[in-house]
Amino acid sequence: MSDSAVEEVVHECLALRVRLIGRAITSIYDTALEGHGLTIAQVNLLAALGKIGPCAPSRLGEALQIERSTVSRNLALLLKREWVEVVSADAKGLREVGLTGAGRAKVRSVLPEWRSAQEEAARLLGPAGAASVRSVASGLGFSPGA
Repeated sequence: MSDSAVEEVVHECLALRVRLIGRAITSIYDTALEGHGLTIAQVNLLAALGKIGPCAPSRLGEALQIERSTVSRNLALLLKREWVEVVSADAKGLREVGLTGAGRAKVRSVLPEWRSAQEEAARLLGPAGAASVRSVASGLGFSPGA
């Protein structure tokens, strides 16, 4: 017995497909960056911080559209490795963080592997798919340095 509602969701759900694509693309980058001890999420956080400049962790979360707990978890590692520094703090915790010189150097050091992953991801998506991803992200207002 077929349930048409189940069939429709299974065969048509864009959210499912976007998540599958996202996991496949993330895996490409994370595999490429393994030797650097970073994930693509952490590289993007470093790059966004470098573009935005010193800011509150919440600003990074807004710019990258990620949850506060994810920002906090990644920042803790980046602070420990001294790629990010506390610019200001108070009794409630971090007020602002900034990218260190070592953090900028780390972003530069991962660039060859990032570029390789970028090419592989673009091949997986195809030219039209890569263009669509950029267009949709732009339409959502994605601009980490704005």
